[in-house]
Amino acid sequence: MNAHTNLADLEVGFDVPALPGMDEADIQTPCLILDLDALERNVKKMGDYAKAHGMRHRAHGKMHKSVDVLKLQIELGGAVGVCCQKISEAEVFARAGIKDILVSNQVRDPAKIDRLARLPKFGGRVIVCVDDLANVADLSAASQKHGTTLDCFVEIDCGAGRCGVKTSEAVVEIAKAIASAPGLRFAGLQAYQGAMQHIDSFEDRKAKLDTAIAQVREAVDALVAIDLEPELVSGGGTGSYYFESKSGVFNELQCGSYAFMDADYGRIHDKDGKRIDQGEWENALFILTSVMSHAKQHLAVVDAGLKAQSVDSGLPFVFGRDDVKYIKCSDEHGVVEDKDAVLKINEKLRLVPGHCDPTCNVHDWYVGVRNGKVETLWPVSARGKAY
Repeated sequence: MNAHTNLADLEVGFDVPALPGMDEADIQTPCLILDLDALERNVKKMGDYAKAHGMRHRAHGKMHKSVDVLKLQIELGGAVGVCCQKISEAEVFARAGIKDILVSNQVRDPAKIDRLARLPKFGGRVIVCVDDLANVADLSAASQKHGTTLDCFVEIDCGAGRCGVKTSEAVVEIAKAIASAPGLRFAGLQAYQGAMQHIDSFEDRKAKLDTAIAQVREAVDALVAIDLEPELVSGGGTGSYYFESKSGVFNELQCGSYAFMDADYGRIHDKDGKRIDQGEWENALFILTSVMSHAKQHLAVVDAGLKAQSVDSGLPFVFGRDDVKYIKCSDEHGVVEDKDAVLKINEKLRLVPGHCDPTCNVHDWYVGVRNGKVETLWPVSARGKAY
């Protein structure tokens, strides 16, 4: 909750979708709800895993964009800090007092570099990714201008095909430049294999990670050979964290979606061939939606359409029901197949979104629910922070 926000001053429907103490049945829809028990179990489980395997866990803030969720991950799950993808996201978390922030992306625009170099003034560590020598000089100049120090990761493209360098020679060249640049400190490597996170087969994901781990190990060995051993080797996601944590190379994980669990991640398989949302992680995030029309006997229309979610990774599924199915959507409407006409007007359904990250970014609030009652409201603190 923002410091200036007093829930007692807010009105349901005008300002917020619910207030603490309300029944879940009275929540205004469409909105995001969090099953607080499931969320806490997920957060604690990841924290216990990281601790047991000697790993740091840096929670990925781009998933939930919430200071309150991150603080839960820190307090209950032992997260060491946060990953952000944008400077505007990082600014939100820095202002909230988060002391270890990684911008797991490149920052090249002069105005954004200037904002980045000011972030350590909030009193914490700030790390940024670099994949180009020319960026080193710009970061150094901004840090000197503001009297701050920026930590830097050299980013390796280990299979995602996005940012990052491909060879150990390039890693060494950039790391040496960072280490000798005033206002900068070489802190380690960013090596996130994003392209394989949603591959269904556990063995197929492992094969992709085996290749990535070998590439990262080669880079680490090259750095050690010139006395630039990386403090941190960071990466790993919800679909791969067990590979990085057992690699002997990585020492920091960047998992995000495990906390909420969406439909696209949920369908991938664990080592025993089971969906990971059927044992490994629980669904904790839902779009709560209401039936608004049943004019057609076998189709119900709900109020969660495209403007309430992202469908880039597929449609949502109706949680806990196999008698109805969400089949299509337009801007303001979702169509639910209801062959036996069991749904009633104003009946509420929990939808598991296809992709949690962009879905969360279109909402203002999380409504935290426990035992059928609203317990808390948390703002989506960094909503819309895309610059």
